[in-house]
Amino acid sequence: MARVNINSDLITWAIARAGYEWDEFVAQFPKVKDWIEDERQPTLKQLEDFARKVHVPFGYLFLEEPPEEKQPIPFFRTAQQQNNKVSLNVYDTILLLQKRQEWLAEYLKDKGYDLPDIVGKFSTNDHYQHVVQDIRNTLQLNEEWADSFKNWEEALKHLTAQIEEAGIVVTFNSVVGNSTKRKIKVEECRGFVLVDEYAPFMFINNDDAKAAQMFTLIHELAHIWVGESAGFDFRNLQPASDPLETFCDAVAAEFLVPENAFLNGWDEQPNIQQLSKKFKVSPIVIARRALDLGKMTRADFFKFYNQTG
Repeated sequence: MARVNINSDLITWAIARAGYEWDEFVAQFPKVKDWIEDERQPTLKQLEDFARKVHVPFGYLFLEEPPEEKQPIPFFRTAQQQNNKVSLNVYDTILLLQKRQEWLAEYLKDKGYDLPDIVGKFSTNDHYQHVVQDIRNTLQLNEEWADSFKNWEEALKHLTAQIEEAGIVVTFNSVVGNSTKRKIKVEECRGFVLVDEYAPFMFINNDDAKAAQMFTLIHELAHIWVGESAGFDFRNLQPASDPLETFCDAVAAEFLVPENAFLNGWDEQPNIQQLSKKFKVSPIVIARRALDLGKMTRADFFKFYNQTG
C-alpha cells in the first residue's frame, strides 16, 4: 500500500490546533508516534482519517509549514487574565457562518435589496438610551413587551422573529455545523455577532438557558447598531473590561430591564425570582440590574451568582 511523505511539524501543529495533549492523542492514535519519529509513513487513508480527527483541511497536511491562522473577530472575555484566543470549535463555527454571510450578502446585492439602516447607526459616543429606543422602534417593541408572554421561551421566540424581520440572521446552535461530537461550551462562548452592511449574523449558544440567551441576543444587537463584530463569554454575567463591551452591556440591560420599571418593581417587592419572570430574563440578570442600580452590593451579587450557578 502506497505511503505518503509528511512534514512532522504539520502533524504536531494539527494535534495542538485541535486542543489535544500529545500523550492523550497518541493513546487514541498510536500510529502518529511512528510518523513523527520517522519510523513509518502513513498511508493516504490513514492521513485522511487523521485530518478528520483533528478537523483540518486535508490539503493543509501537504504544506511546507503550518499556515498562519488569524482569529476572524475580536473575542471579549470577562477575566482579563484569560487568553482571548478561541477553541477550534468556536473558530470553525465563526468561519462557517462567515461563508454563509458572504454568500447571502452577495445575493442581496445582486438582487438589488436596500441596505438595512441599522448597521453602525450609532457609536459608543452616543447615549446608550438612544440606542435602546432605536432598537425598540425597529423591533416594534415597547418597554413592557416581555410581560405579555407566559414564559421565557415564548418571549425569546417573539424577540427572535422581530430581529429576523429587521434583516438580521439569527443562528441558535451548540455544535460545529451538524457535528454533535463537536460541542461549543457555554462557559467559553455564549455567542458572537458578525457585522455586515447587507447581512448581519448573530450566533447564540443553544445550550445556554433561554433566559440567559435573551441577554446575549440584545447585547449582540447593540454590536450591530454600533457596527462592531465580536464574540463573548460573559463570565459571571459581567462584560469584558472594554468600553465597547460596557456600552453594549448597558444597552442590553436597559432594553431588557428598563431602569424605571425595575426600580418600581424592586421598591414594591424586591423579589429576584418574581422580577425575572416579569422581564423574562434570568434571575442573574435581575441581580446584575440590582447591582448596577445600587440595590445590591457586589458581595451579595457574587454570593447570589455562586448559589444560583
